[in-house]
Amino acid sequence: MSADTQSGLIRISDDVVATIAGLAALETPGIAAMSGGISEGLAKRLSGKNVQKGVSVEVGQLEAAIDLRVILHYGSKIQDVCRSLQENVKEAVENMTGLQVVEVNVKVEGVAFREDEPEETVSRIK
Repeated sequence: MSADTQSGLIRISDDVVATIAGLAALETPGIAAMSGGISEGLAKRLSGKNVQKGVSVEVGQLEAAIDLRVILHYGSKIQDVCRSLQENVKEAVENMTGLQVVEVNVKVEGVAFREDEPEETVSRIK
């Protein structure tokens, strides 16, 4: 995105929009990780491009479209979590960038089981 102001040109890179979307996604209840393998706890320790895994964006002059690939916590209501995810990402990107988010597409690529389950139970279920 770029905009002309009286003081000069403002540009927001696709990477910035992807990072905002990725962080907003990880803060959504029910989201265990982005498909790229970043879990909530790990994402808090990592920054920059690592948060962009599972996020792709198309940014125009005034609008943005966002695609997310996520892993949900087992037992979450998929439709409810995905609606919340779409709202959270749209709000975060619009508030921080001024872009209008025209769509947030979500692809659920997996389900994460509790970490305290024995590994053999988890692998049998997969």
